Amino acid sequence: VQLQAFGGGLVQAGDSLRLSCRASVGTFTRYTIGWFRQAPGKEREFVAAHKWSGATIRYQESVKGRFTVSRGNANIVYLQMNSLKPEDTAVYYCAAGAGLIYSSMASSANYDYWGQGTEVTVSS
Repeated sequence: VQLQAFGGGLVQAGDSLRLSCRASVGTFTRYTIGWFRQAPGKEREFVAAHKWSGATIRYQESVKGRFTVSRGNANIVYLQMNSLKPEDTAVYYCAAGAGLIYSSMASSANYDYWGQGTEVTVSS
């Protein structure tokens, strides 16, 4: 599967933004789709993940209640980001991993396919 992430931009604190992760080749039905982000000078961190089969969803604690991951058709997954904060500023990546369970969703090492990042900048 090949992934494309898009939808980033420059917004103000409190605004909303929706990122999309699209499969340019293949579909997502066999995978868990994870969202990760990397802020300048920091390590990549887990944001949220959606397992297509069974619809298991996991969020990082800092985004719970503000971010929502959902799926469209078999080729697209969304990350709706509300109440954005300056600390959400990062390059956001989507990734696909097969055979993941809830406890393994947060580790980037478990994802085999990665899209290019899309930059999100939140100004204060």
